[in-house]
Amino acid sequence: MGFAGAMAVAMAVDALLGWPAPLFARIGHPVTWLGRLIAAVDAGWNRPTDPPRLRRAAGVAGALLVIAVSVALGWAMQALLPAGWVGVLLTGVLAWPLVALRSLHDHVAAVASPLEGGDVDGARAAVSRIVGRDPAALDEAGISRAAIESLAENASDGIVAPLFWGALFGLPGIFGYKAINTLDSMIGHRSERHEIFGWAAARIDDVANFIPARLTGFLFVLPAPRRSEALACMTRDARRHRSPNAGWPEAAMAGALGVRLSGPRIYHGSTTNEPWLNEGARDPRAADIGEGLAIYRRAMLLLAGLLAILAFA
Repeated sequence: MGFAGAMAVAMAVDALLGWPAPLFARIGHPVTWLGRLIAAVDAGWNRPTDPPRLRRAAGVAGALLVIAVSVALGWAMQALLPAGWVGVLLTGVLAWPLVALRSLHDHVAAVASPLEGGDVDGARAAVSRIVGRDPAALDEAGISRAAIESLAENASDGIVAPLFWGALFGLPGIFGYKAINTLDSMIGHRSERHEIFGWAAARIDDVANFIPARLTGFLFVLPAPRRSEALACMTRDARRHRSPNAGWPEAAMAGALGVRLSGPRIYHGSTTNEPWLNEGARDPRAADIGEGLAIYRRAMLLLAGLLAILAFA
């Protein structure tokens, strides 16, 4: 049954349980543990007084260290597991915390619910928990756009990509990917402190997400009610996105919903003029978040079916 079956188990457990709040309060979460390691590397190795070449080299070394520690831990745990069905089940349970299937759905649904009821302030508060843009400047269309974009992009980064690498390499694959993605989210952005030091983290994340992002786009296209529009928008507009990967699931979702996504937005008081995906389409509304979640659920069921087929092939 192999690693694909284990990843299907991880999906099932997460869909049923998520990551329970009492468990988080008691022990935290593997991503928070990774975050402490990355923060320690950043604090100790990212010295603004060092010359740029040395800071970049330190960033490369720091990223490789965090990834190596994560892969080694996954390999050691995998080596201790028994063969057969018991090993598959245990691998799935150990991979479960690194699959954000239910968490993503719940966080996006928490935006849709108040927005559909006319509570714009409540929707702004909810969307601020999943995106970095300034929520005070967002109207209904802006809130809806932010929620749908987060759903599309994080379906790739938080679910498809870890499962993809886990299906290929088991616990070392999913642990290693999660280290890569957490590195990118913490030090891979273009801030004054991290543009040089986080260069390697951002580039490694781009490579790790290349196939999963495109796979996520197709997973959205296949169950979409507007399948041809979703495929056309993805193949036409994905490369217009500022990210080499995020444009694929976002453009697919834009076409599937018949709305425009991306475009100008405000981060920390500054406006960034991003190109539109599906330019010329209407702005999204609150109801489109619910339709996006329905496409997401069907896409995740399709992914689970693909993993099951690979497991028994």
